[in-house]
Amino acid sequence: MSRISEGIFFDDIGSFPLPKGVRVTDLSRDGYLDLVRDVLAQKRRAGVQIPTYPQFRDMIRMFMDEIEDPDKAESPYLIKRENAKIMELDAVSAGQDVRVCVTGPVELYVSVFGATCYTDILNYLAESVARFLAEARAEKKMSVASLDEPSLGLNSNIIFSDDEIQQALQIASAPCQGMDCEVHLHSPLYAEVSARVPGISIVGIESASHPDYLQLIDKRVLEETDSFLRAGIARTDILSISAGLNEMLGTNLWDDIPRLELEIFKAESPEIMRKRLDRAYLQFGDRLRATGPDCGLGSWPSQEMASRLLANCAAAVRSFQEDVRPT
Repeated sequence: MSRISEGIFFDDIGSFPLPKGVRVTDLSRDGYLDLVRDVLAQKRRAGVQIPTYPQFRDMIRMFMDEIEDPDKAESPYLIKRENAKIMELDAVSAGQDVRVCVTGPVELYVSVFGATCYTDILNYLAESVARFLAEARAEKKMSVASLDEPSLGLNSNIIFSDDEIQQALQIASAPCQGMDCEVHLHSPLYAEVSARVPGISIVGIESASHPDYLQLIDKRVLEETDSFLRAGIARTDILSISAGLNEMLGTNLWDDIPRLELEIFKAESPEIMRKRLDRAYLQFGDRLRATGPDCGLGSWPSQEMASRLLANCAAAVRSFQEDVRPT
């Protein structure tokens, strides 16, 4: 279910605030799935074309708990195919446009083994990730796949070579051949390594909070590898945004949430997001294929504020799509 032929599409990264007073640990399985359905509906109402199932669970444990369970494993760190299920997808109807995010093999490895270099375990984890993606695709519940690798380029504990990382990403993304598969990075340093992985078609960069990151992406590499860019156009680092506003305004906006919301959305308006999207398109042209917020919204104060950010982003994308038709 490729979206590339349809031009630039709008997706989100995943995490989202819980409703006030709700704790995941207090919910039954059915109650949790109802919450996932509700947030997916909120994201769609806000205008997200391909929403990610909300990541209310820890991005490491939601996969490692399954992978490390001896009753569900084929061998250490290799989950059995029939057990590679993502619970959140039980809240998704077959055929819906959903972005399926699986924590990448390097991220999973570093969380358990730190600054070590057991390539065989890395590759077992990569195969486990592949099995989660293969199962999601077989259920026809995945129109866009994503490998979440935020530590690449930032974590000094990663001591694998570029070739070893590329091999792990290739194993993990193998089920995604022929469809849109993103890698979500917090640093552009591994953008080229990721672009050279056959199963990865879209490299995601946090370019709203770090516009200089786009200067580190070589369009010629994207063309050479027939890969594309996902550019962030909405900042999600609300603590950094509010810290800058507090300094500028000489106040603590967290003591006045209505004013915090007012000031945040002055800084993150549809017009400002549209300008970011225009700059990315000017630089990358038809190599720009996806856009949306930089990262997840789990740290935002409320679901209402998170939905408003997504709605502003949607307005910017609609404006762009009306003015710049894909070729």
